[in-house]
Amino acid sequence: MYQVKRSARSEFVPVRNLNYHVRVWGEPGPGKVPLVMVHGWMDVAASYQFVVDCFAQDHYVIAPDWRGYGLTEGPPTDNYWFPDYLADLDFLLDHYSPDAPVNLVGHSMGGNITMLYAGSRPARVNRLVNLEGFGMAATRPSQAPGRYAKWMDELKALHRGERALKPYPSAAGVAERLMKTNKRLSRDKAEWLATHWAKPDAQGQWRILGDAAHKIVNAQLYRVDETLEVFKCITAPMLSVQASDDSLSGWWKGKYTLAEYHERLRSVPRVQTATLLDTGHMLHHDQPQELAHLIEAFAG
Repeated sequence: MYQVKRSARSEFVPVRNLNYHVRVWGEPGPGKVPLVMVHGWMDVAASYQFVVDCFAQDHYVIAPDWRGYGLTEGPPTDNYWFPDYLADLDFLLDHYSPDAPVNLVGHSMGGNITMLYAGSRPARVNRLVNLEGFGMAATRPSQAPGRYAKWMDELKALHRGERALKPYPSAAGVAERLMKTNKRLSRDKAEWLATHWAKPDAQGQWRILGDAAHKIVNAQLYRVDETLEVFKCITAPMLSVQASDDSLSGWWKGKYTLAEYHERLRSVPRVQTATLLDTGHMLHHDQPQELAHLIEAFAG
């Protein structure tokens, strides 16, 4: 099993009628800018443990489990709306750093959230690091009728019990699943992650700590023009980190490319880019030492 070097503590914060679970490493102190690290889709805050362990400095790190993930229970809903993540983050920053901006790191979905938040609340962000948060492929208004129909169909399937997440017989089974998804993930890290990524139910089956409703398609189309207007309002210096493996090619099959993503980044006033070698989309698992160095060099 992976041996943790810096232990985290769990805190629960009331946020918008939810009891938000937050993983915290280190303590606040003079001269310390809070480092807020937010996870991606179907992930948990504990995923950042490997990076935190590799930091050279003693940072004050705050990492929430998003609503419906990890130890943060979801609201009584059957689908999730993206703006809620921005509002949840806003409430959390009011709690942890009400009077000073933070250094904000987000992976994948979390990277998309942090960019939209940094453009909507520019005074709240000191430095911004986006890890493979590419956004979505451009859409056309003509896609709206089909998207609404697909959204309703998926909701019905959820309520029929057809979209439940697969259970696993043991934590070892969860670890195997993690290693199957990410070929670079070592067994010791997978076994450690499995106990934070899933928990046993009353029958002893290990269940992923993610609400199945997260897999319901968004009813609204992704509007690139609106996103770029938000990007223009980001005042914090930004670092965009991508993996050496091209995830977009596998996901979008040419419908959205890294070249298009870099074109969108041109709307951000102050941005630099970096690529981590020998990494896939879960680069915080694949090369935590190199990623920790990048974050510290950029954020200070």
